Amino acid sequence: MSDYPIVAIMYDFDKTLCTKDMQDYSFIPSLGLTESEFWQFANSLGEKEHMDSVLAYMYAMVKISKDKNIPILRKNLVDMGKNVELFKGVESWFERITAFGRSHDMQIEHYVISSGMKEIIEGTKISKYFKSIFACEFLYDENGNGIWPKTDVNYTNKTQFVYRINKGVLDISNDNDLNRSMPDDSKRVPFSNMIYIGDGLSDVPCMKMMKSYGGYSIAVYQNRDSKVEDLLRKDRVDFIYPADYSENTGLDITVKNIIRKMSVCDILYNEYCKQKKEIE
Repeated sequence: MSDYPIVAIMYDFDKTLCTKDMQDYSFIPSLGLTESEFWQFANSLGEKEHMDSVLAYMYAMVKISKDKNIPILRKNLVDMGKNVELFKGVESWFERITAFGRSHDMQIEHYVISSGMKEIIEGTKISKYFKSIFACEFLYDENGNGIWPKTDVNYTNKTQFVYRINKGVLDISNDNDLNRSMPDDSKRVPFSNMIYIGDGLSDVPCMKMMKSYGGYSIAVYQNRDSKVEDLLRKDRVDFIYPADYSENTGLDITVKNIIRKMSVCDILYNEYCKQKKEIE
């Protein structure tokens, strides 16, 4: 284990690290549907039944699969992760940023906080780089069929996972330690050492949380438009960049500069503590 201060970089997944909703690559085609047909069904169901939109799409996955006699098997979902298309530079990003942090005496940890499917993310080329993946997941019966939502990560409850990372309580079944009072200096990752990267409005609660508590938030986009610019204009996010994770892009340079700043702040804080101790 490194004794370096920890920096947590948290990512949404769909349209943040990959180019579209992860179900669109393999799962929906496996049902013989188009993307628009599946999402129209899921969204209409949610509106009609006044459902959480994430639970609505998970139910749609189960119902349509059952109607077509195509079981939802965990292994199949994981295998579908192999077909997920990542943005430029993503595959080399994690090792590069982790090494940069190490060169500045900072320990970088990467996390996913996504409303997509955990099983599909686990099958991607980059899953090995994440310390934890917080995403939607099915409960499976004795035959391995997905039958019920085990975890639902919607737009507003994403913030609970930021608190989990902050306190180091990564087991989502452990609510007691999550809700237990803890002095700020005992928390594993201070908010000031956090960076959240997402793609838009669904990430606003986490982005605003970063701005309120001293962390940093970055919105990435495929096509710049008024919605993305409004995030910056209305102070909901610190920076906006194209979703290009290659070396020396604006995103790459800014994340490295944030890590540099965190490193300097840590050095100055340690010097402050040292001098206080000397005069006591």
